[in-house]
Amino acid sequence: MDVTLRLAQDPDADALLGRSPLAALVGMLLDQQIPMEWAFKGPRTIADRMGTDDLDAHEIAAQDPEAFAAVLSEKPAVHRYPGSMAKRIQQLCQYLVEHYDGDAEAVWKDAGNGAELLKRLQELPGFGKQKAQIFLALLGKQLGVTPEGWREAAGDYGQAKSFRSVADITGPESLAKVRAHKQEMKAAAKAAKAAGK
Repeated sequence: MDVTLRLAQDPDADALLGRSPLAALVGMLLDQQIPMEWAFKGPRTIADRMGTDDLDAHEIAAQDPEAFAAVLSEKPAVHRYPGSMAKRIQQLCQYLVEHYDGDAEAVWKDAGNGAELLKRLQELPGFGKQKAQIFLALLGKQLGVTPEGWREAAGDYGQAKSFRSVADITGPESLAKVRAHKQEMKAAAKAAKAAGK
């Protein structure tokens, strides 16, 4: 894996995401309740604080939970909820060690089709259906992982030029479009909720 991503809008962070399958998975895991760029900058910040140029599932899985939480909590914190996210990242890495010998890319490398890949992603700790579909769309649209039926398995996120998620972010302009789409969705959900009362 060696592609140019622009999810963090930060050259060093994006370079790590483009070459490290684990960094991309961790960024996706962090992408909740904080701005997308902040989430995808997280893997670079974690690697820097651990004194390494990449993330290693074996190393993170074996960390003392309190020590690893301290890595994420150091100012500026990697996430709004650094303690709980540190726990989730360790659970993800422990799962990868147990099921894929610590190789994040093995999750998708030999997936026979999109449905199988979606199932594998949904089995990862912290990955519900929506997060798994968004990551599957990112794999297909930007990382060249395109097993048969990947667009269908990714649902609406798999549509070309849909600007619904991080899978569609290739720079500041597309980031703005994705943000606008998310705001429209929130407004529509709020209006529907108000109408239902």
